[in-house]
Formats: sequence, structure tokens, C-alpha cells
Amino acid sequence: MLSQTSSKLDSTCSTTDKPIVVALDYPSLEQAMAMADQLDPSRCRVKVGKELFTRAGPKILESLHAQGFDIFLDLKFHDIPNTVAKAVRAAAEQNVWMVNVHASGGRKMMESARSELDKIAGHRTLLIAVTVLTSMARCDLAEIGLDIDPQLQVKKLAELTQQCGLDGVVCSAQEVALLRQTIASDFALVTPGIRLASDSSDDQQRIMTPREALELGSNYLVIGRPITRAASPMDALRAIEQNIANG
Repeated sequence: MLSQTSSKLDSTCSTTDKPIVVALDYPSLEQAMAMADQLDPSRCRVKVGKELFTRAGPKILESLHAQGFDIFLDLKFHDIPNTVAKAVRAAAEQNVWMVNVHASGGRKMMESARSELDKIAGHRTLLIAVTVLTSMARCDLAEIGLDIDPQLQVKKLAELTQQCGLDGVVCSAQEVALLRQTIASDFALVTPGIRLASDSSDDQQRIMTPREALELGSNYLVIGRPITRAASPMDALRAIEQNIANG
């Protein structure tokens, strides 16, 4: 299964090609596309999350595909195994580049999703799992009955995700070095909470600069407000690319 993962990562683009995924966290198709119009699909990918997809539906995927964007459909599926498997299949059949589930849904759920995707001839969609949300600190985990350091919980869930044959996980850049000690090199690490040193941290608790994250072993960097709230989104994207290139 890991060899299949490596092949997919190579075919969708190496880390040095398009590691930046711009989060289109907007309440309408029109606003999201207004931002997409300011971006270059040869320089970045885009992420569609819950609010935007709930309001715009598959139309947003169609519109972004028409512009040439690879799409990370960030819906974080978490349900009984059959329901999640069918949802993941529906995403793949809409040609998204990447889709995710919650690793806390457990082994049966993740294995069912993996199995369902593998039934689609020639599918290219990457299937990853969310470990611990980057907005959560240890006190937040304790409130839901998990009195454990976030890094240890991330490690446990990442190892389970790899065992289930998924292509990677979403994790904070703070956990990347720890995961690279035990997780296969062809297992993708997708990291939100990425900021330049001059940026506001907003509601992210575990953040890091783009260059730091990639040097530690991240494959893809999910970046929202530092780009989408900038006066010139492409200038902000270039600044991030410069940070990656020069530190």
C-alpha cells in the first residue's frame, strides 16, 4: 500500500513543485472564485472546506477545476464506515486531488474508505486523515476525555492511519519531526497553521514558518489568511515562496 502512496505523491507533484495549498474559507462561491481568480494554479493548490462546500456544493469544485486548480476537499468525514466510504468515493468521482477523514473514526472506518477508493479504476485522489486539530491544546483534549499531550495523540493516530493504508495525515508542523522518526518517508504530512514570522497567529495554536515546516518533512502547507487577507494575494504567495527558497 505504501508503494501506491509513493506513486501517487510523485504523480500529483513533488514537494518542491506545488507545496502551497491556499484555503478558500469563504461563505459563497462568488467570493471564493474572486480569490481564485487572483491566484495562479501553476503555483498553488486550493482547499475547499465545510462552509464553502455546504453553501456552494459541487459547483465550486466544477468552477475551480475549470480554472485548472487541484482541489483538497477538506470535509473531515467522521461517521460509520459505510457512510464515510461512500462519501470518499463521491469525492474521488468529482476528481478532487485530496480528501480527508478523521483518524479518530478508527480502523474500520479508515480501512473501509481505503477499500472503497481502491475499487475506482485509475483513481488519483489522495486519502488522508486528520489527527488533532491545530486549534487544540492539551487542555482542550482533556475536556473531551483525552488527557494526553497533543504530540503523543498525533503520533498514535498517524501510526494507525498508516497501518490502515491511507496516503498521509494532517498534523501541526510541530509534530512533523516526531512523525518522521517513525512514519514512512512516502507518507504525506499536510500541515495547516503555517505563518510567516510577521503574520498574526489568529486561532491557530501550533504554528511554524513555511521553510521550517518543509525542512522538518512536511509535504504540503495549508495557508489561508496570510494569503487571502493580503492586499495582493499573489505578492503574499511570492513572499511565502521566497521564505521557502531563502529562509
